[in-house]
Amino acid sequence: MEIAHVGIYVQDLDKEVAFFKRYFDVKVSEEYHNPKSTFTSRSLSFDGGAKLEVCTRDDINLDRLSGYPVGYAHLAISLGSKQDVDELTERIEEDGYDHLDGPRTTGDGQYESLVCDPEGNQIELTV
Repeated sequence: MEIAHVGIYVQDLDKEVAFFKRYFDVKVSEEYHNPKSTFTSRSLSFDGGAKLEVCTRDDINLDRLSGYPVGYAHLAISLGSKQDVDELTERIEEDGYDHLDGPRTTGDGQYESLVCDPEGNQIELTV
């Protein structure tokens, strides 16, 4: 058994797709749209086989809890080396996206950095 993909609702589908394509070189599926429900999505495929489905719809709930809400916490993406983590963290920060923490070695020995996508969803960059 394996996880087929992770889905996340976003406000601006095109902006999210562009972010992941620019920084993570994902392959992007054709857009799926259901006019009845207003659901629209695109599947983003990473080189290692993982998939992220970014979705939106007209009636999306925009209310966010502050701090660390129950539910989606972050998406971790393995880049392969400390240098890759450092360089991508710097690129994302220079382009004006939030950089929350790191790069650093955590207490459990992981080298990581925490950045945000255009809508504030946390992305952990790791080796």
